[in-house]
Amino acid sequence: MIRVENVSKNFDNITALNDFSLNVKKGSIYGLVGTNGSGKTTIIKHLTGVFIPDRGSITINGKNIYENLAVKEKIGYIPDNLSYYAPYSLNDIEKYYKNIYKLWNHDRFVEMIEKFDLNKNTKINRLSKGMQKQAAFCIIMSCLPEYLILDEPIDGLDPIVRKLLWKYIVEDVASREMTCLISSHNLREMEGICDCIGIVDKGHMVLERDLDELKSDIHKLQVAFKNITDDIENIYSKLNILHREKRGSVDLLIVRNPKETVDALITAYQPVLYDLLPLTLEEIFIYELGGEHGDIAEILF
Repeated sequence: MIRVENVSKNFDNITALNDFSLNVKKGSIYGLVGTNGSGKTTIIKHLTGVFIPDRGSITINGKNIYENLAVKEKIGYIPDNLSYYAPYSLNDIEKYYKNIYKLWNHDRFVEMIEKFDLNKNTKINRLSKGMQKQAAFCIIMSCLPEYLILDEPIDGLDPIVRKLLWKYIVEDVASREMTCLISSHNLREMEGICDCIGIVDKGHMVLERDLDELKSDIHKLQVAFKNITDDIENIYSKLNILHREKRGSVDLLIVRNPKETVDALITAYQPVLYDLLPLTLEEIFIYELGGEHGDIAEILF
């Protein structure tokens, strides 16, 4: 388990993290999302031991990560910037990594560079950014990490390669109980793979919840009634409405109620239009961070 408790970090007069807490369960895929500059990369650099917090604690399996090689050798980390691989080929990197990582798996390495169609003798700096990410992924996954930490792993990758990358991650989570933390802007893909989501804003964890729980009782509702204008307010008063707007004769609502409750209430009044949809992770993200409708910033609390 990865546990971050009340971590704060300042750079000169800038607060990068403010009382930040995070919990990643063993064998889960955790999605860390936030706007640019929200603090995602800063917390990742704390998790990998690059930065030391001013206050708070960070542990993996209950052990401090700083200057702890026994913990660090269990972590596989792919940053957004891969410059440290640049002057070397995959063949060079394997020679180095197999002496550092006890679980280095040569057979997997060979299999993965073949699957990703990479040349092991080509220097990394001669590859495109997308191919550099694929190369880094093959290297780290061949270390068989217990904890995998990825910063924007699918940026610049085509759909086929992204699907292959997710396949390897899901298989390792299922077969080895690998724990994975992913920072990404691609909310649609995160929604399809993650067990838990953490939304970060201004160096603070705004929300952290299991994805299924997050979406189960929050719905987007479009409804229109005929000839019951006087009763509409009475109907809506029975719902926990987080946002409401009018689009012509149609009411658009964001509600936090069980689907069965909403169905029973609305259908009892025979609406001429009724659509009940769950919010996507992208919509939750926008509402939570006050993007289009700051008046419902408390949508999930």
